[in-house]
This record gives sequence, C-alpha cells and structure tokens, in this order.
Amino acid sequence: MPVFQWEGKDRSNQVRKGEIEAASEQEVRAQLGRQRINPTKIKKKPKDLFENVSFLQPKVQERDIIVFCRQFSTMIDAGLPIIQCLDILQAQQENPTFRKMIKDIKESVEGGQTLAESLKKYPKHFDDLFVNMVAAGEAGGILDVILRRLSTYMEKAAKLKAQVKGAMTYPLVTICIAIAVVAVILIFVIPVFEEMFSSFGQALPGPTLMVIGLSDFVTNNILWIIIGLVLFIVAFRQYYKTEKGRATIDELSLKLPVVGVLIRKVAVAKFTRTMGTMLASGVAILEALDIVARTAGNKSIERAIYQVRSGIAEGQTIADPLAATGVFPPMVCQMIAVGESTGAIDAMLEKIADFYEEEVDQAVENLTAMIEPFMLVFLGVVIGGLVVSMYLPIFQMAGGVA
Repeated sequence: MPVFQWEGKDRSNQVRKGEIEAASEQEVRAQLGRQRINPTKIKKKPKDLFENVSFLQPKVQERDIIVFCRQFSTMIDAGLPIIQCLDILQAQQENPTFRKMIKDIKESVEGGQTLAESLKKYPKHFDDLFVNMVAAGEAGGILDVILRRLSTYMEKAAKLKAQVKGAMTYPLVTICIAIAVVAVILIFVIPVFEEMFSSFGQALPGPTLMVIGLSDFVTNNILWIIIGLVLFIVAFRQYYKTEKGRATIDELSLKLPVVGVLIRKVAVAKFTRTMGTMLASGVAILEALDIVARTAGNKSIERAIYQVRSGIAEGQTIADPLAATGVFPPMVCQMIAVGESTGAIDAMLEKIADFYEEEVDQAVENLTAMIEPFMLVFLGVVIGGLVVSMYLPIFQMAGGVA
C-alpha cells in the first residue's frame, strides 16, 4: 500500500504531521478523523529507492524507544485501545525503520498475540527486561504504569551510560592526539634534524642519539608497527569474546585504580535500578535476577548475581548471599536487608540506585579532574622531552663557541 504524508491540527489547535500507510487519501482522512486531527495537507510519499537496503536505512535509537514508551503510556492512560495507540504511534513516527517495526507489532497484536509476544520479535530493541515488564503490565492491567516506569528507567540508564562514556572519551582522545603528534615528530621532524646534525662532525649527546634511534626504528618499521597494533586489537577482541577471556578482563577491570571504583559504582547503580523497577512492576524475584544477571555487562557482577539467585532459590534472603559475593559494598547489602525486613525492597533498591547514580556523577567529576593535569604532564614530558633532546646538540655547540 502507498504511504501518505500528512499535516494537520489536533483538538488543541497544535500542528501535527506524520505518515500513514493507506489504500487511498479518503482512508487517510478517515484515520485522522478517528484521531481527532483536522488534515490541512495530504500527499503521497515518493518511493524510496533504497527502502529494501537495510544498512542504508536509519537505525532505531534508544531515544526513539523512550519517546515511544512515554507516548504509548499516555494514550493507554487516556483509555485508548492498544491497537489504536499503535496505529497513532505508527502514523506519527518519522523514522521509517521504527515505523515498519511498529506496524509489524500492531499486525501481530491484531492477529491475537499479546503485546509482549509481539515485542519479543525484536530482541535488539526490546530486551528480556522490557518484554517481561510489559507482560507483567498486561497481566496486572497496569500497562500504562509499566510503560511509564520503563521510559524513566531507560532515561536514567542512558544518562548513566553517557556519563561513563564522557569520562572515558577525554583520556582516549588525548592519548590518540599524543600518539599522532609523537608519530609526526618521529617520522617527519627528527630525520630533518638528523641530517643537519650529520654535518656537525662531533659526537651527539646520549638523549639525542636515543631519540634518533627511536625515529629510525619507527620510520623503517611503521608498516609493521601498524600491522602489529591491528593484530593486537583483533586478538584482544577475539579473546574478550571467549567466556574465559571476558571473565578475566572484567575481573581485572574491577581492580583497576580509580576506574575500577567507577565501574563498580555503575554496576551497583544499574543492578539496583533494574531490580527495583522489575520488582515494583510485579516480575518474580528469581526471574528478575536472571534478567538482571544477563544484562549486567560485567562477568564478575553476572556471576555474583547468579550466586545470589541460587541462594534465594534455596530459601535465603537477598542480603545474605549478596554480602557473601564480596562484589557489592556492605552499605548496599545492609540497606537491602532493611528493605526486606520492612517489605519495601523495591523502594529501597530505587533509593540505593539514586544514591549510587549521584556517586557516579561525583566519581566522573573526580576522574576528569585527576586525568586533566596527568594528561598535561604526560604530553609535556613526552613532547617536551623529544624537543629538548633534539636541541641539546645546538646548545652544546653554542656553549663551545662561547
């Protein structure tokens, strides 16, 4: 069926626009009428020559899913049936990839499947946590509340991820720039000085000889150095893909100075936020722990959560096996124990998550503040050392003349 682009005004006189797949313009007007939108412009969308080439289509972003949840929740809360909600969401979705996905989900629901079962067809965008919470919302008749919780959870998770990325980006960019600058000096600048020094006819200082030797090595072996770096990165990635490799690297990452503390705090914030959201939504605790373990992102944390799950399956509380893992801070275990004794474990987990997200904020600030002077000193010592080494013969000659 053809796709029509439309523009119109809703009941509050706000301009709305979107796309609708329909057999004719009359059907588009009928659909917009059911949505209480007065169309002012309707036209057939021109054919996209690359619509069937998947890698050329826009990707569904995390922000698209968050907006989808918020709008879906509002419409369910207003009393609209699920099919109509999906119809409206499809019509106003600008991302063609996501629009097709919503259309497919709508058709699955129309065919008799539950919303959770329909979402399960897209595990890349709707993971186990999302699907299980929607299933709990459908079963409990609180789908609007669940979707609202999901959007809030995803927003906070995205913020946490952005903070960690921001903390890691600065040192990585600085190191890459430093390597590029040093490489340019060694390959292009030092050989010019070496040629000039060869006409001096006197012995060169040790630091200068060392830098010239390093320059000769890099210049003569630059291709092998690049190949070696590429092979190392590929080997590291392949090793990390193995069960043993990932477990080893993840465990070492938790023991790193400064960075390890940040990773642990992020893991605690993610664990408590996810568990709190799932338990508040009515997901069974063993099922919730299973999902949280699979989405932990760190093998050491995942292994610890599975240990907690085994303990609970044997009749223990959450706090005792959690403390026994040695991965989670004592304060977290004590607060969870209090939450269990008062019957408000989900609320307590949310409070712990709020606290640790603030801790991550502070840890990121501290890490950035500490890295900046370190990087400046590093750049100064490396690049300054190279420059001084090359000027030593000139200073030596000036001293001899004097």
